[in-house]
Amino acid sequence: MSRYRGPRFKKIRRLGALPGLTRKSPIAGSAFSRPDRKSQYCIRFQEKQKLRLHYGLTERQLLKYVRIAAKAKERTGKVLLQLLEMRLDNILFRLGMASTIPQARQLVNHRHILVNSRIVDIPSYRCKPRDLITVKDEQKSKDMIQNSLDSFRQEQLPKHLTLHRIQYKGLVNEIIDSKWVGLEINELLVVEYYSRQTKTSLK
Repeated sequence: MSRYRGPRFKKIRRLGALPGLTRKSPIAGSAFSRPDRKSQYCIRFQEKQKLRLHYGLTERQLLKYVRIAAKAKERTGKVLLQLLEMRLDNILFRLGMASTIPQARQLVNHRHILVNSRIVDIPSYRCKPRDLITVKDEQKSKDMIQNSLDSFRQEQLPKHLTLHRIQYKGLVNEIIDSKWVGLEINELLVVEYYSRQTKTSLK
């Protein structure tokens, strides 16, 4: 399954706020806010969709991350969120250098972003503590970033990141703590949704 490219507002009405996909919020009285009876499968499926759409992943990519997290010694859900949050496209979004994750992915694909002074054009690149994220020293690149930074509030910056606005630089201080994840999500339900597939892959 490919990345979602359809109407974004339709998805947030169904699933709730997806800040990585769009800055819009579900309106009062939307389909998301009306209580209805859902099966356990439906509830897990919607949490999975919320995670996939927020981070802009294909179904195959998300399943791959779940399988990697399942092999870790720590809690699978916690590791899964850390893996997704440490992607380069998400780090740019969280630093305020892009207004959405799709926009951040485009910046990376078009080679506007450097990690530790080297251009990285892979949005899924996994950032590590002490990685320095910078913008290519070209006015076009800086102008694209500035538009997003102008509307970014400092209080939105999670504790594991440091932003130097004037220099167009960001620093990854440490692995993110789960309480600073930028999405309201029950990651356990996502792990449960994929449990049969991950068990099969680990045999």
